Amino acid sequence: MRDSAHFGLIGGLGIGAAALYYSRIAEACASRGFVPRITMAHAHAPNALALVTAGEIDELASYLSSFGQVLEKAGADFIAIPAVTPHICEEKLKRQLKLPLLSMLETTAQGLRARRLRRISLFGTRFTIEQRFFGALGEFDIVNPRAVEIDEIHRVYLELAQKGKTSAANVDEVKSIAQEICRRDGVEAILIAGTDFNLVFDEATVDFPAFDCAAAHIDAVVARMTA
Repeated sequence: MRDSAHFGLIGGLGIGAAALYYSRIAEACASRGFVPRITMAHAHAPNALALVTAGEIDELASYLSSFGQVLEKAGADFIAIPAVTPHICEEKLKRQLKLPLLSMLETTAQGLRARRLRRISLFGTRFTIEQRFFGALGEFDIVNPRAVEIDEIHRVYLELAQKGKTSAANVDEVKSIAQEICRRDGVEAILIAGTDFNLVFDEATVDFPAFDCAAAHIDAVVARMTA
């Protein structure tokens, strides 16, 4: 078994998502004959969410870059954030980091192109939905859910991110919204643009066409670790 490249994870922005990344990355590295070298710095999700809600994007970038500095000192070769919403400050954050940031926005766009998906709808926080994946999907036809649907998706997602769980009724409601959007608006796939949704469903377990941002991002992380 060989050691992988040293991966730095900025966790805490949805503890369940960070745990998901850790377990899947460790399993994938082992299957390729690598011992994963992973260091995680724990950010505080409520702090990050408060900055996003207040529109303090410069402050969010500075906050996240402080964890990048921790990971740099730990010897990481590159870093990633296992949450979509913090990528709202991606360009500002990249300018403050010394380590390369493996962007979930970029890996998602690449994955959509590879699967030749064009007409999509986003499910995640209202920030991710209303800002259309922060401008990273300009070449795609994005259909926003209706306002009341966004409210419900956002509510359920925050509960998952903050508590690590939600009720079966909430999960069924989100799935029902996805099915309705596919039927009503003719989208080719629902973009699972909130990594904590993976705690309750993924592409393989839903009964609507979906593209999983987390899975695409994890695949890219593992590829870089084992190159």
